[in-house]
Amino acid sequence: MGRSRETFGKKEVRNKKLKKRKEKEKRRLEKREQGRQSIDEMIAYVNADGVITSTPPDLTQKEEIDVESIEIGVPKKESLEEEGIHEGIVTKFDNSKGYGFIADSIAKESVFFHISDCADSFKTGDKVKFDAKKGFNGMRAKNVKINM
Repeated sequence: MGRSRETFGKKEVRNKKLKKRKEKEKRRLEKREQGRQSIDEMIAYVNADGVITSTPPDLTQKEEIDVESIEIGVPKKESLEEEGIHEGIVTKFDNSKGYGFIADSIAKESVFFHISDCADSFKTGDKVKFDAKKGFNGMRAKNVKINM
């Protein structure tokens, strides 16, 4: 009485699952065999034009490069590094917060200024003269005046 009998449907489901597992394992092994390449087939070269090829480069056209001349990172802009009197246009000014930015007319860079550094009151779009000074986060405008 304690014996449980497996029905035909249950046997079919079990056999189908087993068959699927075997087929999946067979496909996986086939893919693994197809994907195997020799190391020579996997090597790729880059030619002088930057194109990836399978042929090795011509070593007779090798060019020596001075390692010290290689710049790593973004080169710093030195266009507004000079201190002195500059001219520009106020691109943004927030009177409630007390700061703004001036687009330098020569260097085309944005320079920060604070309301405490201003001799005149002005609005966005006004042409101004200012002294450029080195600040903590780059150049900062001091003595900002309206340019007539």
